[in-house]
Amino acid sequence: MWKQIRDREEGKIRSESFAHRFKSNRIAQLQLSNYKDIVSPHKGAVNSLQIDLTEGRYLLSAASDASLAIYDVQRATDYESGGLISKHKCLFVVDKQHDFGHKYAISSAIWYPVDTGLFITGSYDHHIKVWDTNTTQVVMNFEMPGKVYRTAMSTLATSHMLIAAGTEDVQVRLCDIASGAFAHTLSGHRDGVMTVEWSTSSEWVLVTGGCDGAIRFWDIRRAGCFLVLNQSSTQLGRRPPILKCSMTTKSLVGQTLCTKPRAAQRKLSHGSGSRQLPIGRISAKVPMKQRLHPGMLSTQDRATAHYGAVTGLKVTEDGMYLLSAGSDSRLRLWDVESGCNTLVNFETVRLQTNKPIQLVTTQDSDRVFVPCMRSVKAFDMWSGNTCATFRGHYECVNSCCFSQQDQELYTGGNDRQILVWSPPRLIDDEANEGSMEDQDNWSS
Repeated sequence: MWKQIRDREEGKIRSESFAHRFKSNRIAQLQLSNYKDIVSPHKGAVNSLQIDLTEGRYLLSAASDASLAIYDVQRATDYESGGLISKHKCLFVVDKQHDFGHKYAISSAIWYPVDTGLFITGSYDHHIKVWDTNTTQVVMNFEMPGKVYRTAMSTLATSHMLIAAGTEDVQVRLCDIASGAFAHTLSGHRDGVMTVEWSTSSEWVLVTGGCDGAIRFWDIRRAGCFLVLNQSSTQLGRRPPILKCSMTTKSLVGQTLCTKPRAAQRKLSHGSGSRQLPIGRISAKVPMKQRLHPGMLSTQDRATAHYGAVTGLKVTEDGMYLLSAGSDSRLRLWDVESGCNTLVNFETVRLQTNKPIQLVTTQDSDRVFVPCMRSVKAFDMWSGNTCATFRGHYECVNSCCFSQQDQELYTGGNDRQILVWSPPRLIDDEANEGSMEDQDNWSS
């Protein structure tokens, strides 16, 4: 590290490259924190965790005992072991005793993307609630047709304030915070929708994963989904970069393809062998699938991405790739543009099948953290190799979130605990330094 600092001072490496190397080194050294502790008030399994997107300071958690809590992960409320271990107790907690609290398990809790003044919760009591953080009061309530598995809001949206909700119903519902009503529904899944994820490259694109094993892409401005992922449609490795020569070739090929039909059309127009179809009639040779309304074509596509329910989705920061997890204990990386499985060989791991899991990636999307029963595994996104395994929970892990600001990982599980994984800090050395400072240099 000192060599890299010297190279940075001498101008041998750029500041962006230095910052990337520094963060990568910290991420590679993650371990159970020996200087930070989250004091969980939950009496049930921790189902959802998220760090706010504006300051990277406040942690929101939700649990199966219908409670939610918020913590300040940068300012401790108490210290132990002579000030070496910081204790972070919740700033406030909302449970069943609250006048507007949920009655059953909270499955999803997310921050409003713009600021920390609002947060959204979804519960098994068929309700999605929008909360005011300062007053801990519900400012909006949406009643859903079934259990709410997952909620999501777009971090790019400037034209809408929609909450996408995946429930045990086959339809995906969009709740509009601006109007307090449902915007519209998205139909296409044949079973409950377990996970939803907004694109990181377009505010209009939504990705959903269902219990039917299907992953569907939606443009919320149009009817029907425009892409259904198929695990049998594959391409090897990452997408190659687009070169200028390939663009020129593609344009030439396009020109050639466009000129041939026109020439053939001119030839047929002067000939007597062409037969014109009456206006308004469709040839019997045209398949029935092509005569359907474009919004109904997606209902005929029964392609599956997993042999079982899709339990987790995560779009990379550039929006070009999608990572999915399924109850078939498989992880798959998809090329969003082509819709193909990239055949990255992730290790076969045991994943939960009865509830959605929360995947998280680092800022550069080079590493992904996946809850695997009682542990969390870190995989290299592009090779599928296992980089690290984090063991500390006594029961299954449900959720994890990553702090891009501090390079810290937070995990929550059925053991009701929230664990912090951070780069090591040498407490013994600090204690020894403190004891040496207290000693005097004279003797009797």
